[in-house]
Amino acid sequence: MRCNVNFPKTTALLATLAPATTGFSHQSTFFAPKIVAKRTLFARSSCAITRRRQRRQQPAMFFGNLFRDLNSGFVEPVIDYSTLQHPGLELAKFAQENKVITTSKLQQPEEDEDIVLNVATFAGGCFWGLELAYQRCPGVTHTTVGYTQGREEYPTYSQVCTEATGHTEAVCVYYNPNECSYDDLLDVFFSRVNPLTVNGQGNDYGKQYRTGVYYHTPEQETIARARFEVEQQKYTKKPIATELRASMPFWPAERHHQKYLSKGGPGRVAQSAEKGCMDTIRCYG
Repeated sequence: MRCNVNFPKTTALLATLAPATTGFSHQSTFFAPKIVAKRTLFARSSCAITRRRQRRQQPAMFFGNLFRDLNSGFVEPVIDYSTLQHPGLELAKFAQENKVITTSKLQQPEEDEDIVLNVATFAGGCFWGLELAYQRCPGVTHTTVGYTQGREEYPTYSQVCTEATGHTEAVCVYYNPNECSYDDLLDVFFSRVNPLTVNGQGNDYGKQYRTGVYYHTPEQETIARARFEVEQQKYTKKPIATELRASMPFWPAERHHQKYLSKGGPGRVAQSAEKGCMDTIRCYG
């Protein structure tokens, strides 16, 4: 998935940023300091210091506020999580509380007890293809694509594409541990990615396309670390670039990205999400 983001020209961007970050006009103020009263300079400096303190107190919202202040039209609107299919809204609520979900319940109206589902997160480049691979995996009940491992709150696709938020495109997987093991999910992951590639997969490059296994529980961490050792033995001349880290809050992506390939994708030809399907996954037509 390519990021086609149209940034404003440098001069326009600087002109817009200057008043917000320094307190000075972007015109001739810098070249006539002697005609500016000391009181005015002090007031402006105080304002600048106050703004810097506010930014330090709210680091998670810095880029979101910056993009909104620029008001240049290249940022997507805030995502309406209420329009997403389950578990999108559930994941968004956990992210808003700065929490990572570990289990969820699958309601069974005709049964006495609900099924407890485990949750896992994987990043394998463009999230379209990886999601379809997990949709086909027996035992997986739900999948959601989104953004994780970044500090920015409420990230959008356009913001993540700038590589400034720290997020990577990822897939959050809900699975029934009675039908699918974490090892099974790792099998799917390593069958889809080249773990030696740094910041990218296939034709997609950038920090937002880096690969990663992000564990939700100590048990997942133990299994993943053992698997990484096995995978590393396949590559004697180069270390694996795939991240292995604790999962951070997962922010669901925009609705049109969800189940993208099974709904038609770029070629408007739906690809099968049937369990066990072995058809080649096509991300770009």
